[in-house]
Amino acid sequence: MPAPAPVTQGRALPRAVLFDRDGTLVVDVPHNGDPALVRPVPGARAALARLRSAGVPVAVVTNQAGIAAGLVTSAQVDAVHARLAALLELPPGVIHVCPHAADAGCGCRKPAPGLVLAAAAALGVPPQACAVVGDIGSDVEAALAAGARAVLVPTPVTLPAEIAVAPETATDLAAAVDLLLVPPGRRRVLVARLDNDGDVLLAGPAVRAAAATPGSWVTLLCGPRGAAAGRLLPGVDEVLVWHCPWIDAEPRAVDRADIDELVDDLAARRLDEAVVLTSYHQSALPLALLLRMAGVGRIAALSEDYAGALLDVRHRLPQTGLHEVERALSTAATLGHVLPAGDAGWLAVRRPLPPLPAEVLALVGGDLPAYVVVHPGASVPARTWPAARWRDLVAALAVADTPVVVTGSPGERELTAAVAGGTGLDLGGRTDLAGLAAVIAASAGVAVGNTGPAHLAAAVGARVVSVFAPTVPAERWAPWTPDLVLLGDQGVRCAGCRAKVCPVPGHPCLTAVGVADVVAALLAHRVAGQGRPPLPDLEARR
Repeated sequence: MPAPAPVTQGRALPRAVLFDRDGTLVVDVPHNGDPALVRPVPGARAALARLRSAGVPVAVVTNQAGIAAGLVTSAQVDAVHARLAALLELPPGVIHVCPHAADAGCGCRKPAPGLVLAAAAALGVPPQACAVVGDIGSDVEAALAAGARAVLVPTPVTLPAEIAVAPETATDLAAAVDLLLVPPGRRRVLVARLDNDGDVLLAGPAVRAAAATPGSWVTLLCGPRGAAAGRLLPGVDEVLVWHCPWIDAEPRAVDRADIDELVDDLAARRLDEAVVLTSYHQSALPLALLLRMAGVGRIAALSEDYAGALLDVRHRLPQTGLHEVERALSTAATLGHVLPAGDAGWLAVRRPLPPLPAEVLALVGGDLPAYVVVHPGASVPARTWPAARWRDLVAALAVADTPVVVTGSPGERELTAAVAGGTGLDLGGRTDLAGLAAVIAASAGVAVGNTGPAHLAAAVGARVVSVFAPTVPAERWAPWTPDLVLLGDQGVRCAGCRAKVCPVPGHPCLTAVGVADVVAALLAHRVAGQGRPPLPDLEARR
C-alpha cells in the first residue's frame, strides 16, 4: 500500500515517470533491431524498481525513425522492446513508439508532445502529473510541450546548450529518480529490519519516531518476508526490499553482484543516517559495513560486539527486561528520533484498510463485530497449537453460537480447511496481509500462536488471545497491545529453547492450555477504557 504522494514547492511529486529509450534506459545502438544488443545502462533496473516500490508507474517514449527509413522493421523493434521489457520488468503496453521520419511533420515524434500525451493517457495520468526523463533536448522539449516535468540526464551526446536550458538535470538515472521522489531539504533516514512481517510490525513505533522528526524522509529496508508489513507501516515514505543472507531464515548464497547493487542503490538515496534494528541473536555489523560503503553519514545499532568504524552509535541494552518494541525505540532515540506527544507507542497500520470479503459480510449479515478469527498457522510448528486443538476450538465456538473466520497463508490452505471443518469460514490463502488486517480489525478478537498475524492483530487494535509458546521469551516477543490475553506455560523448564519443532512429547507448554480457556478469553468483554488513543498525524508534523 504506497504512501500518499507527498507535496513539495506547491507541486505533487510525479504520478508517472516516462523514460526515453536510447541513451537513457539502454546503451544507444543506432537503429537496433537485435534483442541481443539490448543492454540497460548502469542503475536502470534499480531506478525502475525504486519507482515500482513507490507505486509510481513508468512508460517508455521513443523515436524510431529507422522504421520509416527501412533500416529496421516494426517486428524487429517489437522484439527489441520485448527484450527491454524482460530486462527491466516493464508491464505490457507501456512502450510507445513514433515510427515516422524526422521530416514527416507528425505530432508524435519528440520534440512534439504526442508520445508523452499518449503514454500519459494510457496510464490514466494527466500529463501535468508526469515527469519525463531523457538525455537530449528533444526529450525535454516534448515534456514541456505536454505540460510535464522534465529531467535531463546528460550523456556524451548531449549538447552543452541543451544542458544549459534544461529546467532540471541529474547525473544518472538513480539521481533522476531520487530527484523526482524525495522533496528537497529532507533529512533522509533509513530504518532497517530485515526479517519477517511480525518483526517489521514491531519496528513500527521506531519508524514512526523517525517519521515524526521534522523534515524526515523515511526509507524502510526490509526483507521479502517483511515487505508486505513494511508497506502497511505509518510513516514509511519508501520501502526497499532486499534478501539478506545473514538474516533470512532460508538464506541464499552471498552474491557479489547483489551486494554491489544494494550498495549502489543505497548510495543513490544519499542517506543522512540509518537505524539498524536487530534481535539480540542477530548482528547489525554486516549491514553497517554496507551502509558505510554507501556513504551513509551516521549509523546507529545495538551491538555487543566491537564495531570499530562501522557504527557512530554502538548502543547497548540489557538482555532481559525489555520488549522488542522498546529496544527498537531506544535505538532510534540515539539519533534523536522520539515519538511525538500523543503517540503511546503501540503498533499500528495505515488506514483505510481494504473492504471485507463478501463471504465475511455474509457470515455476519453486516453486524460487526460479530465473529472471531482463528489463525492456526505459524512459521515454525513449535510456536502454535496442534491442528486438532484448533479444530476443537472452532467447534466449541460454534456451540457458543459465535461465527468463526479461519485465516492462513496460501501455504496453509490444507491446515485452514481442516481447522474450519464444516463450521468455520475458511479464508486460508485468500487474503494478502492488508486484507488479513481488515478481517482481524473488524472482528471481536483473534486466537493465534506466536506468529506474525498476532502482531498484525495488535496493530489493528483487536483483542489478541495469544497461545504463546515460550520458545522465545514473552517479555520480548509477546504481542505489544494492552488488549492481550497471554496463554501458555511461560515458566516451563525448556523455555527459551528456540526450537522449530518441540522435542518434548506432547508439547506441554501449549497443550496445557485448554480450549475452554481460549473460548473464555475470546468472548470476554473488553475492559472499559482499554482502547488505544489515536496516532498523531505524522504528515502534518512533516
